[in-house]
Amino acid sequence: MTFGFVPSPASSMPASAMRSSRSAETVDRPTRLLDPAEWAAAGIPLLRNPREVVSGLHTRHRPTARTAVVAVLDPEERLRASASFARRASPADGWTFRNALLSQLRRVIPHDLRRRAPVRTAVLLYCRDGDIRWTPEDGAWMWGLRDACTLHGLRCGAYITMTRDGWQVLGEERGGRRPSVGSADQALGVDPEPAVRTGGAATELLRRAAAR
Repeated sequence: MTFGFVPSPASSMPASAMRSSRSAETVDRPTRLLDPAEWAAAGIPLLRNPREVVSGLHTRHRPTARTAVVAVLDPEERLRASASFARRASPADGWTFRNALLSQLRRVIPHDLRRRAPVRTAVLLYCRDGDIRWTPEDGAWMWGLRDACTLHGLRCGAYITMTRDGWQVLGEERGGRRPSVGSADQALGVDPEPAVRTGGAATELLRRAAAR
């Protein structure tokens, strides 16, 4: 009696076809991502008033679809710096997103790597099409935010998605219908303010915007 293994379809494919298949898989499936369970296990600190933070960032940056807004909050949840940028048309990958977020953080605020423990917290608001449920692209942004925070000496904070249906703090049951992508200032045709925001005066603007 002889024993053996039935060859898999992949093993019978020509090498060139296997390379093409793997390349397509790499393009279609994001790498370096966190799923909702991993994100929940990471102990991400809760925002005391997510609606205020979201409303303030929306008013300041007026983001459209495929725009990311990264913000740094102090221990009192006051905004210290923020920046917005458009997501490039490339495969969703946590490494790429990490580099983009880290570049923006370095532009707007000094790192806290000399501190024994992180004091300030970075949060990310990402505007996209579709509904507010988690997607692999969101998982790649989560991975990128966590890694960028580590390299800049910050605590990793909330990841928030915004669509035309409203906003949602991923991993929590907190969200709202307003603001949303395309709401308020975009609908009125108002030109957005400059993308980069820093300094204490920005905090008061955020709070006034949220109170409207």
